[in-house]
Amino acid sequence: MRLAVWTCVGRRRHGLLYRSDQVHSWTLVTSQALDTAWKIARGSVTLAVAFLVAALCYVRRMHSYLGRRLKWWIGYLQRKFKRNLSVEAEVDLLSYSAREWKGETPRAKLMRKAYEELFWRHHIKCVRQVKRDNYDALRSVLFQIFSQGLSFPSWMKERDIVKLPEKLLFSQGCNWIQQYSFGPEKYTGSNVFGKLRKCVELLKTQWTEFSGIKDYHKRGSMCNILFSDAILEYKLYEALKFIMLYQVTEAYEQMKTQKVIPSLFRLLFSRETSSDPLSFMMNHLNSVGDTCGLEQIDMFILGHSLEIKIKVFRLFKFNSRDFEVCYPDLPFREWPEISLLTENDRHYHIPVF
Repeated sequence: MRLAVWTCVGRRRHGLLYRSDQVHSWTLVTSQALDTAWKIARGSVTLAVAFLVAALCYVRRMHSYLGRRLKWWIGYLQRKFKRNLSVEAEVDLLSYSAREWKGETPRAKLMRKAYEELFWRHHIKCVRQVKRDNYDALRSVLFQIFSQGLSFPSWMKERDIVKLPEKLLFSQGCNWIQQYSFGPEKYTGSNVFGKLRKCVELLKTQWTEFSGIKDYHKRGSMCNILFSDAILEYKLYEALKFIMLYQVTEAYEQMKTQKVIPSLFRLLFSRETSSDPLSFMMNHLNSVGDTCGLEQIDMFILGHSLEIKIKVFRLFKFNSRDFEVCYPDLPFREWPEISLLTENDRHYHIPVF
């Protein structure tokens, strides 16, 4: 009987052990399956994260590239269609001074004080910046003549200025005018008369139109259109240069016949480099617009030729008698007055009162 009992107990233990092993086996298989599944899932997640990071980097680079291209195209279109004004809009005088002359150097302090003098004593509130090139003195003067609607000089009303180039050649025998140079364009030859005639004709047409407009704002709008067309501008400046040359030639012919001429022309002819109209043209006028601008003696001639007083505030001469000069200095002449300002006698801007 004991044997039967022990046999039964042994069978039960064996069954329990078998079941325990079976459970352990299933647990191991399940654990291995879960471990394998986790490894696969983790690899997939890692791959997905890597792919997402790569995609984000690509999108970021593409966004940066498209942003640069868009910025370039916007700038290109703005440059293409925006008016390139050679005379900019009005800006506050003191703000311009503070922006342009920062720091505590002696020159910066001098310039800021000079601008403050213009603001408080001369009641100049704004300034119009003028394109910096070798025409800017002519540009500054002509812009004000047109924007103010000034009329022709008296001597221009008495003769047809369009015929002046031929007059110099046929009436006064100035065949040397074929060596006239149109600023950067190194052009000489028989066709110079035709080119000069077109320039002078354009000046006459534009001046007549502007002087006939009574509305100030309309003149301003037309100036913005005209002074954004470089080709037309340069023709007008060459016409002004020729007008100066014509006046110099007239004064020289009068001097040869012992007639009284303005002292500024005697000063001009006393120089070795401008002893006659030809040398004045070759050594000075032909370079204007190309390698240099107008000199002080040229400013006198320009003012006399156009019958205007050109008042110039020379800021670098602040606190000296040469701070404010007038070209020409003829107080007895009732000529209209325009104003310029310069920081170096080379480049000019337009003050606004």
